[in-house]
Amino acid sequence: MNRARVIGVLSILIIVIIAGCVELKRSSPIIPAKEYERMIAGRLDAEYVGTETCLSACHEHDDIRAAFDSSTMGAQLKRDSGLPLVDCESCHGPGSLAIKGITKELVEENRKKGIKTACNYKTLIDINNLPAPAKSLICLKCHTGNATFNLHEWNAGVHAVNDVSCSDCHRIHQGPDLKVRPKETAQMCFKCHEDIKAYYNMPSHHPVKEGKMFCTDCHDPHGTTTESLLRKATVRETCTQCHGEKEGPFLYEHGDLTENCLSCHMPHGSPNNNLLSLREPFLCLQCHDSHRINTSTGGELTLDEKRYFFGRCTDCHSQIHGTDLPSTTGKGRFIQ
Repeated sequence: MNRARVIGVLSILIIVIIAGCVELKRSSPIIPAKEYERMIAGRLDAEYVGTETCLSACHEHDDIRAAFDSSTMGAQLKRDSGLPLVDCESCHGPGSLAIKGITKELVEENRKKGIKTACNYKTLIDINNLPAPAKSLICLKCHTGNATFNLHEWNAGVHAVNDVSCSDCHRIHQGPDLKVRPKETAQMCFKCHEDIKAYYNMPSHHPVKEGKMFCTDCHDPHGTTTESLLRKATVRETCTQCHGEKEGPFLYEHGDLTENCLSCHMPHGSPNNNLLSLREPFLCLQCHDSHRINTSTGGELTLDEKRYFFGRCTDCHSQIHGTDLPSTTGKGRFIQ
């Protein structure tokens, strides 16, 4: 009887699992695939007419054209550049419906009246109102098809997961340089990371505000397989890019703290010296008991004189990150 009951329960479980798998296979996208395709490719009933046709129709006197022509992507419009052809319709979709009815005569007539002829933007891709993943996908159509290795982890990165799109950081029509200049990265990042900005106002901080370091020195905004978008595999590897003297290996290492600098330090800023998460000796007392001190000659203090030492530990243990030299007692005390 018990055996039959067990077999019955197992049979029910198998049926439930199979049914669940069937339902997974039947899952459908949030919107129909054809609708999503139209969202990032433009009107499917429109035709590609070429950049020159578009610009001569309605953007002839627009500053956008001059800015785009001098940009990296604008240079690719020259067929002798040897680069893949990228033009306005690569991002905005086919433009035949947008310029329908616009002639050179109409443009000239409007110009005399002081009117700038505009195309029918509603027939183009509504980039400003696209969801963030769709915005990024317009860029990724080209930028994942070439050797842009720093974008290979984009979809799994924290920015993509949190609906940050390429255009939130990059301005396509701003001019020759589409990349964000290093000195501009901090202000750009601080627009979202206001909590991190507060750390850089503390007495001890990395010199990001001073322009001697940049967010991208440690983080890769386009996505990595590491936590917090670190450029290196671990926190220690990231820190020792600059702090090589702390890397080791040392004969006497500081316990198990050598793998994670964040055990003692705050990476962006701190009210304590040297980016310490707590002041000395309280930081050290989290792991170590305080110890008694001796007289200047090395003898022990009398019972009345004995007291615990609560000064700054690194005044004596100056090589706290590690050392190859033993102490005077022959043990590793990180004092020399």
